[in-house]
Amino acid sequence: MPAPRSDSRAASPTSEALAPVVSFIIPAYQTSAFIGETLDSVFRQTFTDFEVIVVNDGSPDTEELERALAPYRDRIVYITQENGGPSSARNTAIRHARGEFVAVLDSDDLLMPTYLEEQMRRLEDDPSLDLVYANGLIFGDSPLAGRTLMDASPSEGEVTFDQLIDTTCTVLTSCTVMRRRAAMDVGLFDERFRRSEDFHLWARLAFHRYRMAYQRQPLVRHRRRPGSLSREKLVMTSAIIEVLQDLQRILPLTAAQRARVERQIARRRAEIALEEGRTLFLAGHYAGAAAALGRAARCAPDWLTRARLRVVYLGLRLMPRQLRRLYDALRHSGPAVTATHPTS
Repeated sequence: MPAPRSDSRAASPTSEALAPVVSFIIPAYQTSAFIGETLDSVFRQTFTDFEVIVVNDGSPDTEELERALAPYRDRIVYITQENGGPSSARNTAIRHARGEFVAVLDSDDLLMPTYLEEQMRRLEDDPSLDLVYANGLIFGDSPLAGRTLMDASPSEGEVTFDQLIDTTCTVLTSCTVMRRRAAMDVGLFDERFRRSEDFHLWARLAFHRYRMAYQRQPLVRHRRRPGSLSREKLVMTSAIIEVLQDLQRILPLTAAQRARVERQIARRRAEIALEEGRTLFLAGHYAGAAAALGRAARCAPDWLTRARLRVVYLGLRLMPRQLRRLYDALRHSGPAVTATHPTS
């Protein structure tokens, strides 16, 4: 891949003493319609000792993107490269960063004005921390709009490797500030992965005992855009399986950690089979749906889920049409029930 080209018309002092405290790293790919609003939110920060690095990751809308960036070009470092995916774009920005900390931000998300002030206060209050992430509000085209990211992906207790694997804690990428040195020490984002690449990095950091924490205050507005939710869920779940398998391969896990990862792989495989079964069931392919449910039951990591799936599996094998009528009746009764409870 050709070396990235940097347009550093933003101030680029050579003296380390003049380096900013924080470097915002913003990969840009087909977000020309949103990036101006994102940058406006960055430049409204109450904590102002930062630089902004935007990496155009070979975006097909480069002409529109550069028009959108034109009003900001004297305040940002703008880098272009061939498309390499989000890991590659973030790594390029981190390598160019001069700040002690890097703030990871997607180019269509928005920051509350006190975002960086609150994040830096948390890091200053506990100098042993290497990474802190905040909560965020979901907006845009999503049934979760109006809720917080931690409603959908909770964090409870200390952020450790085990907690990340079990999804008891979930690092929220576009809400994250971390020490640049920590990311460099573990090899940055793995550029082999275009999905769940962030989880791969957080797991490696936690495994090597870099300390992480979170705050529940929503400091980011996270944009959800249109797409096929069911298809995206399957794609993301498959990507997580690949990442978990890679962590097994590259990390010297204990027997207990390896078993923990295996349970998560089994759980994700069950989720994929269950979604495939649901799709086939709704399409009227009952034999295929039963086979998928059987796979889900075999993969499920706990006995209660396995038992429930086997009951549905038997129903699909023995009386699929009756099961479909029951499903349709329950689904169609939903609006009537909801209508009697308008405040629910």
